[in-house]
Amino acid sequence: MELKGKQKRFLRAMGVTMDPILTIGKDGVSENTIVQADGALLARELIKGRVLPTAPAGVAETASEIAERSGADLVQVVGRNFLLYRPHPENPVIQLP
Repeated sequence: MELKGKQKRFLRAMGVTMDPILTIGKDGVSENTIVQADGALLARELIKGRVLPTAPAGVAETASEIAERSGADLVQVVGRNFLLYRPHPENPVIQLP
């Protein structure tokens, strides 16, 4: 599902107060990272992650890879942080405009 501008703004506003729960370090994007992201997206729908300076790839590439492999939408990349969204398959909690 491709997010529209208004929906991305809505999700970005929600993400401002969130703390990063996914941290990507020198090991990069591993299978364990994808499992963690998948579980967090299932529980929360919207998660924030941080890419440390020691990561092998840049922030945008890392965030895109995680989004693609976990089936999520990349909402935003700001500095070293990124925001991912994936609605719950049965009962979504976040109602997009």
